[in-house]
Amino acid sequence: MAVEEGLEHAGEAQEAGIHVALAAEKLGEFLGIPITNTLLTSWVVIALLVGLAFLVRGRLAMIPGRLQTLLEEAFVYVYDYVAETLESREMARRFFPLLMTIFLFLFIGNMIHFVPGIGSIEYLGEPLLRAPATDLVAPLTLALISFFVVEFTGIFAIGAWKYGSKFIVNPLKNPMGFAVGIVELISELVRIVSLSFRLFGNILAGEVIIAVAIFFAPFLGPLPLMLFEIFIGFLQAAIFALLTLFYIKLAVTEPAH
Repeated sequence: MAVEEGLEHAGEAQEAGIHVALAAEKLGEFLGIPITNTLLTSWVVIALLVGLAFLVRGRLAMIPGRLQTLLEEAFVYVYDYVAETLESREMARRFFPLLMTIFLFLFIGNMIHFVPGIGSIEYLGEPLLRAPATDLVAPLTLALISFFVVEFTGIFAIGAWKYGSKFIVNPLKNPMGFAVGIVELISELVRIVSLSFRLFGNILAGEVIIAVAIFFAPFLGPLPLMLFEIFIGFLQAAIFALLTLFYIKLAVTEPAH
């Protein structure tokens, strides 16, 4: 009985030692608006991106050094890929800033909780900073931005009538086309759910796994998992930006009935 009671108390202690919150922790309010740790992290990431932009701009040189050359080659490669996908360098100039902003925001936001010491900073007993993608609000907001950009791009690129004909077909003249159009319309709306929940689920799952590893094996377990989650964070940011790019490509393609 003593052994069973000891095991039971150990299990209760372990359960009490792991704290995983699905919703973002509230830190306070501003003008009635709740301020969560994921919202605070989002503004920190935005500030970092703005500061980095001014820093890089101020250090640009006509004769680039190694770091500037590396960054330029990386950006040129991505820009050329966007232009090749959209089959237009003019459209690439329009959408490249949006796609890179989405990628950098998600990537830095996913990486920020791996910075040593960040996880230990608390405010009123709650973590001060938390990856924005672990709160469904941030992925859903980005998914809605992606959705509306894609829809308006399609309308302005090929015209409202042609774009609408992808989804609305006269059922009397073309019953099969009408059915396909309904399926296309549903799949267009489902993108919001798939984009947001894919990002939210993967990043939150990584945070939970690392929390469990730190609790049960604090010296050996977290390191390989953190390295893996860094890769996952990069991958999920790239996937979100690439899917937005491919959806834009589909939107500007004229329908062929």
